[in-house]
Amino acid sequence: MTIDLLPTIAHLVGADPPKNKIDGLDVWPVLSGEPGKQKNPHESYWEYYENNQLQAVTTGRASGSCNCAHVSHAQRPARREGRHPTKYEQAKLEKGELYDLKNDRGEKIDVSVGASEIVKQLEDVAEKARAELGDTLTKREGTGNRKPGLTVRERIRR
Repeated sequence: MTIDLLPTIAHLVGADPPKNKIDGLDVWPVLSGEPGKQKNPHESYWEYYENNQLQAVTTGRASGSCNCAHVSHAQRPARREGRHPTKYEQAKLEKGELYDLKNDRGEKIDVSVGASEIVKQLEDVAEKARAELGDTLTKREGTGNRKPGLTVRERIRR
């Protein structure tokens, strides 16, 4: 993921990693095929959307959409509008959903029924994300909130 570029490149050029906490990790051992280092160093990924809303969590081959408002473009005809193939729209999920990323990359088939152990694991990952970064939909303030970086345009304005 792009969050891993900075720490990976810093490692390759011998630079010190940033002093501030960042989400990326050095993934050079995976990319270079270092023996015994083929596993992704990230325990999980957290997907946030506008205004710090937790949308989904992924760990291993399991992906879960949170029990919240969810941004989706599924079931919409494909057409080009800006950066995305279709416009996103908000959909309210009444319960969390679970997808098997190995067999269903498009996340179309909810397999949460009968998978309570995996659902619980993803709920624990979501709770960890909310504890650290918060979640405006559940009105949580995270203990490790970090301000996003400034764009070039924002830097120029200052």
